[in-house]
Amino acid sequence: MRIIFSLIIWCWALMGIAQSVEYTAADSIRIEQMLKQVQREKPENAMLYFGKQFLGVPYVGHTLEVGDKEHLIINTRELDCTTFVENVLALYLCYQQKTASFHSFCENLRNIRYRGGSLTDYTSRLHYFTWWGEDNEQMGFVKSVGTNKFPFTATQRLNINYMTTHPTLYKHLKANPQFVKVIAAQEKASNGKTYRYIPKALLNRSETELSDIKTGDIVSLITKKAGLDTSHVGIAVWQNGKLHLMHASSNYKKVVLDTTTFYDYGQSHTSMLGIRVYHPM
Repeated sequence: MRIIFSLIIWCWALMGIAQSVEYTAADSIRIEQMLKQVQREKPENAMLYFGKQFLGVPYVGHTLEVGDKEHLIINTRELDCTTFVENVLALYLCYQQKTASFHSFCENLRNIRYRGGSLTDYTSRLHYFTWWGEDNEQMGFVKSVGTNKFPFTATQRLNINYMTTHPTLYKHLKANPQFVKVIAAQEKASNGKTYRYIPKALLNRSETELSDIKTGDIVSLITKKAGLDTSHVGIAVWQNGKLHLMHASSNYKKVVLDTTTFYDYGQSHTSMLGIRVYHPM
C-alpha cells in the first residue's frame, strides 16, 4: 500500500513547496539505512556502491504514472532503468553532502527528475534523457563527457517527437491534451542539436582506450528508433578489463550487473547505436 507521509509534506511546505511525496515506510527506512551505512564504510566509488544496493530489485515500468496529478514518487521496491539511475544519483548526492536524511534524499531526487528542480506538472518532468542530462549538468550534478576525439567518433542530431506523435501511450498526455502542445514546444527547442557519442562497435576496446568512461558513470544508450534519443540508461562498470552495464533490465526483470559485456550487449540490440556518458560530480 502506498502512503503519503505528512511529515515530509509539512517540511516542504515550510520551504514554500506545497507538494506531496508518495512513499512507503520501507522506502524511507531503506534510504536512511543505506545513507548511514555508506558513511561508515566510505567506499572508493559511491555510485558503484549505491548501484549494488539495488541488485535484484524487480524491474517494473511506469512506476511514476500514479494518480491524476504529477507528484514526487519514491519507490525503491520497483525500478525501471531511469528511476534506478535517479535513485542511485540522489543517494550519491546525499553522500557528497554528508547527509543521511530521507528529506534530503527527496529534495535531491526532485532536483534530478524535474526541470530546474521545479515540480509543477507532468510537463516539468525530464522525459527525454537528453533533457535529463542537460538539466542535471546545469544543476551541477553530472558532467557530460564527449569530445571531437576518439572514442567519441559519431554524432547524433536530435529529432525527438515520440511523445507528441504517440500521446495515447502516455497516461497523462491522454488525460491532459493541453500538455501535448507544451511538450511539443520543448521537443522543438531541442531538435537540431548535435551530440558526440561512442559507437557501440568501440565498446570492446581496452580500459585505457576508453578511459573517458569510468566505473560509476551514467550511460545513455543512443537509439535509431524514430522520434527517440535514447532507449535505455544504466551505470558503467569495468570488470577484468571489460566494460559492463549495471541496469534495471526488462529482460532479466530486475536490476543486474550484466555478466554480458557492454559490447556484446550492444551487438544483440540492433536498434542501439552507441552511448553517451555522464560523470557524477
